[in-house]
Parts: sequence; structure tokens; C-alpha cells
Amino acid sequence: MRLTVSAERSLPCTPDVAFELATNPDKFPAFFTGFGPVHGISGIRLHSELARGSQRRVHMVDGSVLTERVTEHDPPVRHGYTLTGFRPPMAWLVGKGEAMWTFAGHEFGSRVRWDCEFTLARRWLAPVALVVLHLFMRRAMYRCLKNMQRSLEAPATATS
Repeated sequence: MRLTVSAERSLPCTPDVAFELATNPDKFPAFFTGFGPVHGISGIRLHSELARGSQRRVHMVDGSVLTERVTEHDPPVRHGYTLTGFRPPMAWLVGKGEAMWTFAGHEFGSRVRWDCEFTLARRWLAPVALVVLHLFMRRAMYRCLKNMQRSLEAPATATS
């Protein structure tokens, strides 16, 4: 059984800039702060240059480490990946996650859509997974996109 969670937001930038924010291993952890039982990201380590087939290690604030395998990388249009390595309690609910980011320009900047499809680990826990994913993961995704927007709207600090 699979569950899909989506979030979408307009960002005041070009699709190139939005794509870079979403895929940059140094910047993205500050944007994905999590929500409730969905933990934030503390760091991302690249195994090789970001491209289709490459892998990254996603370090979560709870100490768990997920493996991200890039399934699609078409700057600045699409970026997709599969996440594995969830540990309990999330592993009791989710076997893997498949995500796709899409970026499209519009007159005020970019429209960013983030879809995550989760393969459930146990069908009988679907009601719990539905609550965790649709309530908490969706909120974490919206918060991430809002943090990305805020980073673009923040006034530049003067250097002396």
C-alpha cells in the first residue's frame, strides 16, 4: 500500500535558484526542520556529484541516517529520489519513500511542487501511517518550502 503527500508553494526566484535551494546539501538541512514525529535534517553527505544514480546520506536530528538515491536529475525542472533506511518508529510505518520535486517559472518567480509517495511497511498500520504522513509529514514539507521562501526574502546583510 502507498500513501502520497504533496506540498506546493510559489517562491520569489527563478526555477534555477529554487532548484539549487532544494538540492544543495549545505543549505537544505536548515530548511527541513521537521514537524512532530517527522525529524529535521542535520546534514547531507554526498557520495558523488549529484546526478541520476548518485547517492547521498541524509543525517536526521534524531541520529538516524537515511540513504537517498537520485532517480531523476534534470536541472532546473525535476529532481527525484528514493529514501530508505528508516528506523523505528518510522520504519514500522514506512518501508521507503519516493520523492519528486518539480520547478516551473511563472510571472512572480517559480512554482515548486514536492510529492512524496511512501510504501507502507505494514498494511494494518495504514490508519496510523495516514495520520503521521498526512498530518506531520505534509506539515514538515510545507514548513520546509516556507523556510526556503523566507531565505529568499531575507534582507541581505551588509559586510564590512
